Amino acid sequence: MEFTGKVIVVLPIKSGTSQKGEWKSQQYVLETEEQYPKRLLVDVLGDDKINQFAIKEGEKLTVHFDPYANEHDGKWFGSNRVWNVLRV
Repeated sequence: MEFTGKVIVVLPIKSGTSQKGEWKSQQYVLETEEQYPKRLLVDVLGDDKINQFAIKEGEKLTVHFDPYANEHDGKWFGSNRVWNVLRV
């Protein structure tokens, strides 16, 4: 899937340790420039991708992402994982 919008929020990097090792993730909010703007929260997973994409507030981007849902102990969590970024 893809979404084009302006980056309106860059959230702090989150990090932790899982069974697979250490991880880092950063979230961004993009907003369309329509009469009734739509907003999308996306995640970039991995220190390498965070540095590669180097997303900054105010940029206009097209992000390619995969929606993702996961269940843990009866609770569901979802995210939109970015796999490619194009600067508009």
